[in-house]
Amino acid sequence: MDHNLMALLQKQDLTEQILKTNDVTERFGITLSEEDVGLILAERKQVLREQRRVEFGEGIVPKLIFEFCDSAYVDQENFVDTIIRLQEIFYLYKNETLDAMTDEELLRLMKEQFENVCCGDLDYLEGTGLAELARAVRKGE
Repeated sequence: MDHNLMALLQKQDLTEQILKTNDVTERFGITLSEEDVGLILAERKQVLREQRRVEFGEGIVPKLIFEFCDSAYVDQENFVDTIIRLQEIFYLYKNETLDAMTDEELLRLMKEQFENVCCGDLDYLEGTGLAELARAVRKGE
């Protein structure tokens, strides 16, 4: 099968999976359009390239959406930008922690920091909250 056709089919499948998250997120007053998903996936492709990572299957985007859709700091207006930024932070810290944490562990920690320490500030989450964790993981603490 042609590589471009495979890539197109994967993108369509992932788009459908992400759009299905609306079944849950609409309870919190937030949904994604196909255009929103296109933006998220374009940024995903870029960040995976930048972080030199490969992702198989549904990837982290639906998990990020489910983890953060009920946040007090996320609303319809900032939802797409927040998910894009969270996926950047997620991949950065997967690398920074040398993949020592499972995706679920890192997601839970990100959510805890986002809600309780960073008060929804993504710059603070990226720069301070998780940086200390990464240093501790690399040192084996």
